[in-house]
Amino acid sequence: MKYLFCIARQYSVPIIKPLVAFLEKTNHEFAFFLSERVQKNLPQEWSLYRICCSIQQTIEYQPDFVIVPGNFVDFRIPGIKVQIFHGLGVEKQSHYKIRHFFDVYLTSGPFVTEKFVTLQRKHKYFLVSETGWPKVDYILQYPITNLKQRMNIPSDKKVILYAPTFSKEMQSATKLLPIIPKIMREDEIWLFKFHELMDAKVVESFKRNKLENMLFIDSHDITPYLHVSDVMISDTSSVIYEFMVIDKPVITFNTQSRIDKGINITNPDDTREALDRSLKNPAEFQENREQHLREINPYLDGRISERVFTTLSEIKTNDKLPKRNKPFILLMCSTTVIGFKNVLRRANVLK
Repeated sequence: MKYLFCIARQYSVPIIKPLVAFLEKTNHEFAFFLSERVQKNLPQEWSLYRICCSIQQTIEYQPDFVIVPGNFVDFRIPGIKVQIFHGLGVEKQSHYKIRHFFDVYLTSGPFVTEKFVTLQRKHKYFLVSETGWPKVDYILQYPITNLKQRMNIPSDKKVILYAPTFSKEMQSATKLLPIIPKIMREDEIWLFKFHELMDAKVVESFKRNKLENMLFIDSHDITPYLHVSDVMISDTSSVIYEFMVIDKPVITFNTQSRIDKGINITNPDDTREALDRSLKNPAEFQENREQHLREINPYLDGRISERVFTTLSEIKTNDKLPKRNKPFILLMCSTTVIGFKNVLRRANVLK
């Protein structure tokens, strides 16, 4: 079988990496259809493989499956369209929005699966299968030997990671950024990972007052910084669950769901106290973290990628797809994933 990976944003690359590694190991055929931004920052090892730069080239490739870590895919690309999601954003309603692009939804865990099975009964044209989220394999298998040393972080420093979401309804940056310089300590290194869709003015204003023990993460891949950090501070960002995969404490600000996954604060002035408590007893919320992961992504065995392709193979071999067709979306599309999203915006399909 032939697989085509459609990647629109750089932060989706780590989601695809374990899938690519599995196909390499098992000698399956695959290719990529990438946005211009991803092409410019392509992992070197991927340059050896077929890169489709237009819809016509994807048509010529004739993939059996089109695997997408995002919400949109050009309907002109042939093959069974598979949604694997760009994050564990299980609290966001947009995570469950059916946009009629996909034939298969591969869910991360029971909490998400239940919601998509309900949607499946309503729409009747797609399949839902629970495999786990592929990036979890990548996180668990990331090489962590001498990681602090490789990042030039002193071994005796505690590392705090602040990774807020960009959503206006859920973001914490406008409240927490002003307080952070006041509570930082000399024996700490603070890492900041701002989402690429965050308000640029807020980010630039904060960066102008950079202190010596602040590091700003420019890489699209947050994974090494998850491993090197002792505590994460966030809000309702899905990256919290990525951090919980490696069983580390989180502090949330006005989180909108699963309030007991760590210390949740509602007043910025409580940040330092919550941080001290988390550093002193990182196992305090361990049972809660494990319980939430059992619902969101219970697969911590490093075999999610294997389950993904076993599932897809069974779908194809046993002709499991429903015979009912997707609603037809009549759009004139550009030839890139990013361009396609712009067309959707103009057509008032993408809100």
